[in-house]
Amino acid sequence: MNIEQFKQEVIAYSKEIGIDKIGFTSANTFEELKQRLIRQQELGYQSGFEEPDIEKRVTPVKLLPKASSIISIALAYPSKLKNAPKSTKEERRGIFCRASWGQDYHTVLRDRLGKLENFLKERIPEIQVKSMVDTGELSDRAVAERAGIGWSGKNCAIITPEFGSYVYLGEMITNFPFPPDTPMEDQCGSCTKCLDVCPTGALVQGGQLNASKCIAFLTQTKGFLADEYRTKIGNRIYGCDTCQTVCPVNKGKDFHFHEEMEADPEIAKPKLKPLLTISNKDFKEKFGHISGSWRGKKPLQRNAILALAHFKDTTALPDLILLMKQDPRPVIRGTAAWAIGKIGGEDVEKELLNAFEKETDEEVKLEIEKGLKLIKKN
Repeated sequence: MNIEQFKQEVIAYSKEIGIDKIGFTSANTFEELKQRLIRQQELGYQSGFEEPDIEKRVTPVKLLPKASSIISIALAYPSKLKNAPKSTKEERRGIFCRASWGQDYHTVLRDRLGKLENFLKERIPEIQVKSMVDTGELSDRAVAERAGIGWSGKNCAIITPEFGSYVYLGEMITNFPFPPDTPMEDQCGSCTKCLDVCPTGALVQGGQLNASKCIAFLTQTKGFLADEYRTKIGNRIYGCDTCQTVCPVNKGKDFHFHEEMEADPEIAKPKLKPLLTISNKDFKEKFGHISGSWRGKKPLQRNAILALAHFKDTTALPDLILLMKQDPRPVIRGTAAWAIGKIGGEDVEKELLNAFEKETDEEVKLEIEKGLKLIKKN
């Protein structure tokens, strides 16, 4: 078999099944990444969602013993919402990041990788493959960078010349020796826009992220959000796009190639107040198909409370007072108490004091006290 010719056949087939960009690299150990990951671990910059075993993250042969090459794929996703609903004073809305619009991208990319696997197995029945998307051991970005999909931007995203950083990534390790592609030159130059606007300073320097401070990570945590970040969330329900939206390469980039990625505007920009009391059943029905639902409804409800506080939405006070008094979850009761104080208004001090008298959870009591102090600042 002519290896280069087979590679071209794979590229042609990838276009047929809706893969927007494909690249190939060796299955050699990611030595530079290994050093970076060790350093990140030492600095405490990890999110905790990563594969804990660094060796697995950088050594493809640990995942597929006879690994010879890796295929990297990229699918472009939309950056602009069609028919986006407007937030009004009576009905404030939150926002999901673009990577959570449409069907869960893990499902979409696994579908494309599955088709690619079948194509390879039809041509070479004995071929060995192992595919992964996001939650796999390998770093999607490190693979994509080495496979020439794009360069690793200062915002820690892979930036492609064609689609900017609005791409989902996945990869397939194989024992077939595909000829590798050439990595791209870094094209960020002296631009530091993403570093300058990061809301929490999570981008420590170009290409280095303190994940524990990143809003995209913080919106996925389940406990109380640290005070210093509560006013930085804005109306974000899940994720953060700031370092992408300011990137000059992303200007004007908006691709609607895949039906599954098209967003329902009412889901991408949901009304905040209904989120506060949504049942588990309704949450699964409405949001279960998007990637932003993977942590369940509690973090999203907590973020919705913070968003209402951000808007100082007095129309939400009755709902928030009810949550503070009746919700069984301390994080929701406490965050509601903080938000009530942040919004302020008539009689809220009395409500907070009444709640404090009846509250048994010490953390929630602390949040009520914070709420009472915020009223005095209003």
